[in-house]
Amino acid sequence: MIDGKRFPFIERTNRLGLSNTMPYLPITLSRENRSVEAMALLDTGASVNVLPYEVGLQLGAVWEQQTVLIQLSGNLAQKEARGLVLSAKVAEFSPVLLAFAWTESREAPMILGHMNFFVEFDVCFYRADLAFELCPRTK
Repeated sequence: MIDGKRFPFIERTNRLGLSNTMPYLPITLSRENRSVEAMALLDTGASVNVLPYEVGLQLGAVWEQQTVLIQLSGNLAQKEARGLVLSAKVAEFSPVLLAFAWTESREAPMILGHMNFFVEFDVCFYRADLAFELCPRTK
């Protein structure tokens, strides 16, 4: 079994100039022969993984070919979303398949939520240290 890996929270500044320290995770997404390295927000309150529109395009996905419609909520409720399954690699862990709600929104962050990131990984948050530890779940 691979031991867990600890990641620090990352400080980000939004377009209004407000700064937050949040649990962002470096992740490599792959589809067919393309891959994209990105930072994704771990969100324990999110039901699904969310993929920004531009990232799907970079991976060669074609919007019109994705036939599974997904209804998002919150500030993404007004945007259409379609299902897209991608291979994801985090650190030295084995790649896993993650199902994403690929949103038409160009402003949406990449979000890792319960379905199915938290099915594949256990996460322990250390708020005092502003860090989190990630471990692949044993099946």
